[in-house]
Amino acid sequence: MGLTWKERTFTALLGAAVVSGLTTLILFLVEATNVLLPADTKFGIVFDAGSSHTSLFVYQWLASKENDTGVVSQALACQVKGPGISSYASDPAQAGESLQGCLEEALALIPKAKHQQTPMFLGATGGMRLLSQKNSSQAEDVFAAVSQVLSRSPVDFWGAELLAGQDEGALGWVTINYVLGLLVQYSFSGEWIQPLEGTLVGALDMGGASTQITFVPGGPILDTTTQATFRLYGTEHSVYTHSYLCFGRDQMLNRLLAGLVQSSPGLLVRHPCYHSGYRGTLALAPLYGSPCVQAAAPRDLGQNLIVEGTGNPGACVAAIRGLFNFSSCDGRGDCAFDGVYQPPVRGQFYAFSNFHHAFHFLNLSSRPPLATANATVWEFCQRPWKLVEASSPGQDRQLRDYCASGLYILTLLLEGYGFSQETWGGIEFRKQAGGTDIGWTLGYMLNLTSLIPAEAPAQWRAQSYGVWVAGVVFLVLTLTAILGATVVQLWLRD
Repeated sequence: MGLTWKERTFTALLGAAVVSGLTTLILFLVEATNVLLPADTKFGIVFDAGSSHTSLFVYQWLASKENDTGVVSQALACQVKGPGISSYASDPAQAGESLQGCLEEALALIPKAKHQQTPMFLGATGGMRLLSQKNSSQAEDVFAAVSQVLSRSPVDFWGAELLAGQDEGALGWVTINYVLGLLVQYSFSGEWIQPLEGTLVGALDMGGASTQITFVPGGPILDTTTQATFRLYGTEHSVYTHSYLCFGRDQMLNRLLAGLVQSSPGLLVRHPCYHSGYRGTLALAPLYGSPCVQAAAPRDLGQNLIVEGTGNPGACVAAIRGLFNFSSCDGRGDCAFDGVYQPPVRGQFYAFSNFHHAFHFLNLSSRPPLATANATVWEFCQRPWKLVEASSPGQDRQLRDYCASGLYILTLLLEGYGFSQETWGGIEFRKQAGGTDIGWTLGYMLNLTSLIPAEAPAQWRAQSYGVWVAGVVFLVLTLTAILGATVVQLWLRD
């Protein structure tokens, strides 16, 4: 006897329910894919304790890292009030207290839940290098005072220490190439990719006490003491770098003035780098307090020095050239000055810090031709002091020094580092790039993050939108078939 129509309907609905249910199960389980949840954000604090001032920077990056290096961005820049920490040699406690304002600003920015896991570091550069040479005990006291204050903060204080000149230059190179996207780039497909080789730029840094040059040379680096190597984003980089202590802006000006004092018969100095009509009184003692000043000091350092400007750029250049030992590199193509090995410069360069500061004031920061740069600086040096003061109201005491700074930069770049008419156009004078200050601190944080273990992002099971819709449809069909089969079963009982 055959099945009744009710029995056939029940069997068909039951079969449809089974097939639809299995299909739904397969869609939800087999077609699921791994989805990474957003990684946690980490923070880091770096103090740049320079010779003339201290700056604090807060950086942030995702705990998930690209090839073992965090993708870091600048979250805060704060300039500490007062001079550099080396200026507090006679009162070390004030060196630490001076950092409190910027530190509080950083702590307010970083969520409290992140404080304990946020690394903090203070790196001191040229000013503290000179203090360490002059009086190592005073330098230790300054570092101790700074460490005492910073260690009381709720973040993870890694220490305050002297940053080697080579590290300062090399880490500045890392910073500029990072912010220009030359170390790693985010592609349109949503992936981090390595840029093409040969696009890396050189770095020219100048602080108050030292100046650095760093770049990738065209051949092997013959002096390994000038070589620095980094591994960032899965790629190894080898650069030439050298730091010249006593060739920073402030120390250059001190050495220049001390040389003029030595060649003057009395306490009246006629300064060719100061504008004609300028007349000022300076204390002698601070001039000879730096290890950079090798000239013999006058017997009575308690006297004041009278300085008159002559506005003679030719004589100013001659005096500046006296600060260099160019003869030690005669006949050598791989030598800069003072007998220091340097391969020929190549490629693009970014000049920042005091390089940019001086050229920005002189309206030369937009990559001017060499002839324009020379003519602009010389014309400025020849302006009378009254005209300079009138055209730059509100400027501080640095106003008298821009002539010397401009001519010094030209001498250092052209006669020192060996830039020429052809390679000059590759230099760009900048303070920032990509909204980030250029200096060693970001490069340090990039290097530091490769030491922090990357957290494995949490994984969840999820479907694409199309698969999810299909699963819902089949689920509805399954429930409908089951409901229909139930109704038919009740009819069969009747």
